[in-house]
Amino acid sequence: MPVAGFNILDYITEIVDILLVTYVIYKIIMLIRGTKAVQLLKGITVIIAAWFFSSFFELNTLHWILERVVLYGLLAIIIIFQPELRRALEQLGRGRLFSRGSVEEEQTLHVVESAVKATSYMGKRRIGALISIERETGLNDYVETGIPIQARITSELLINLFIPNTPLHDGAVIMKGDQILAAACYLPLSESPFISKELGTRHRAALGISEVTDSVTIVVSEETGGVSLTKNGELHRNLSEDALRELLIAELRPATTKSPASNRWNWRGKKNG
Repeated sequence: MPVAGFNILDYITEIVDILLVTYVIYKIIMLIRGTKAVQLLKGITVIIAAWFFSSFFELNTLHWILERVVLYGLLAIIIIFQPELRRALEQLGRGRLFSRGSVEEEQTLHVVESAVKATSYMGKRRIGALISIERETGLNDYVETGIPIQARITSELLINLFIPNTPLHDGAVIMKGDQILAAACYLPLSESPFISKELGTRHRAALGISEVTDSVTIVVSEETGGVSLTKNGELHRNLSEDALRELLIAELRPATTKSPASNRWNWRGKKNG
């Protein structure tokens, strides 16, 4: 029998309350995933853990300092992350705060079209290029070998980075999301004995990074102007614009937008109605 003063409606209300809070926390985590706010959360976790530790072992001076840090931390967060908070409030006003899936889809289409446009331009002019796109496996070890860029991807910027006889043209460009992380990066060369001898260092580097990570890498041959793509140790050579676009969309589009073959995306990167 229900406890006096606590009926079934109270149970339902508590369950709905818990589910809503869980959903909001999950969406917030998904929203900040891959942003610098993740590092902030790690720092906050360390501070809170140290605060409890100092309290438990009666480390009074450390506890007093950490209390002040926690007390003024919220104000510091608001100041430091003012642009991100303003953007979040703007998205909330547009009803898009939790619509990360659609944002990721638009981001993917922008990256794909920028990469296709840039590689097409460079291929016609035989400008060598090597572009690696990070997925689940981090590429920070390779990013650190290059020159930081931290700029939004555009086809014009990609082209300029590979113009011959410029400081950044030699090496790989590494991208993540819709950002170019670094240029002139060194990638590991594949040691596979099955690689055609007609392929040069760029293709070996593209295969090498695809063998040790899940990244997708685009290569433009300086000798032939041909465009290739590597993934999971596989090399797809001499791709047309449409074929490159289709491969990139298939590999990069968010999992939530993937659909059966009957609902494939068309060549322009838009879903068939």
